[in-house]
Amino acid sequence: MPPKPKKILSLLRLRQINNAVFLRNNKAIMNMLRRVEPWVTFGTPNRKTISDLIYKRGCGKVNGSRITLASNFIIKDNLEKHGITCVEDLINEIITCGPAFKQANNFLWPFKLNSPKGGFKTITTHFIEGGDAGNREQYINGLIKQML
Repeated sequence: MPPKPKKILSLLRLRQINNAVFLRNNKAIMNMLRRVEPWVTFGTPNRKTISDLIYKRGCGKVNGSRITLASNFIIKDNLEKHGITCVEDLINEIITCGPAFKQANNFLWPFKLNSPKGGFKTITTHFIEGGDAGNREQYINGLIKQML
């Protein structure tokens, strides 16, 4: 893998295979995703997919260690100063890309997902051409459902 895309994946916090993160949809992020398109798949998840990811695979960063979001106390202790007190507030902040999105997203550890049930079609081909890489738009929900 060339060094530029490797650095971009690191900046996006995608350091392992089958990891997932939430990103704000802006020009800078889209340019970064365009550079790493052959190695990642991305799209716009719906509310149910986001809540499933956070409830089933959500982990928070507490003092640099990975802690499962078993209770609202973990979220309240770390994000209360940003107005986020429970899991539902966290989900709402991620969905709306609100003022505390950066802090909420940084608190969330990258999601570690399984390989999709049934496997990938063709990792090396773009989604439009029948593969798995690139922009899936709303079809990302089906892939994430397979990977949970």
